[in-house]
Amino acid sequence: MSAPLAIECKDISKQFPHFKLQNVNLSFEQGTVMGLVGPNGAGKSTILRIVMGLIGPDSGSIKVLGHSMPNEQLAAKRNIGFVAEDMRLYESETIAFHMDFIKSIFDSWDDEYAKTLLRRFDLNKDQKVKGMSHGQRVKATLLLALARRPNLLVFDEPTTGLDPAVRKEVLDEMMNSLQDETHSILFSSHNTLDVEQISDYITFIYGGRIIESRNKEDFMDGWRRLRLTNMNNCQLPDLSNIKDVQQSGRLCSVTVNNYDDSIPEQFTHAGLQTSSVERLTLEEIFLANVQSAKANEYKGATL
Repeated sequence: MSAPLAIECKDISKQFPHFKLQNVNLSFEQGTVMGLVGPNGAGKSTILRIVMGLIGPDSGSIKVLGHSMPNEQLAAKRNIGFVAEDMRLYESETIAFHMDFIKSIFDSWDDEYAKTLLRRFDLNKDQKVKGMSHGQRVKATLLLALARRPNLLVFDEPTTGLDPAVRKEVLDEMMNSLQDETHSILFSSHNTLDVEQISDYITFIYGGRIIESRNKEDFMDGWRRLRLTNMNNCQLPDLSNIKDVQQSGRLCSVTVNNYDDSIPEQFTHAGLQTSSVERLTLEEIFLANVQSAKANEYKGATL
């Protein structure tokens, strides 16, 4: 029996005056982490806001923790912790005020865990928000979400603008929150290092579309860059999984996805010599996906 889904989006679309989210299909099991990767304006925040019921889709359906959104969002949100880059705390109030405020709303608030987070984040609960740095505000907001012990955490660019030390603290605590198989995380970022570090599943978004979505191991294992020598100017084999080709004289670099061990042999049979086969970083995989999506857009526009 498969694990219950944390989030299930089917054919989600949303039209804005200058942007369109198109036919988004996205799902992952409870107890796992999904990272959304895309440039600014790709549609990451729109997806998260639809998931949270803050805006409704024009078409498609969403279920969060088994609840249909936005109609059943009240039931769903009792078990969701949401942190967005643009969230604001009361400037004239202390962290302690905010902790007491959230505790008064959610009976799942964990006092001991909140105290632990204060120590781990090196926060003073009596400090007022207006005197806090950006990193301290992010950690305080994260504390308020985590101490509720929600089953699902939704983060919109949680590490933007943080220095490396604070970013590590935030990512570590995100992972610490996954205490059992019922806790899940959905978060967006344009920092591929963050996503690669903590995600089980990764979804690439560009231009309002999902261009690829799969588990992290498949992403990292399925892409390769072949360094080739083309002494006789031979034609490259016609492979559908070639995503990028760079040539400089007799040297040739070919990026492929869905890699298997027969691919170097196919280049050898075509008359090229394979000097090396390299794995790609997640950032390189994302850039190759975006470049391929742009090329398809251009091809479609010129037909």
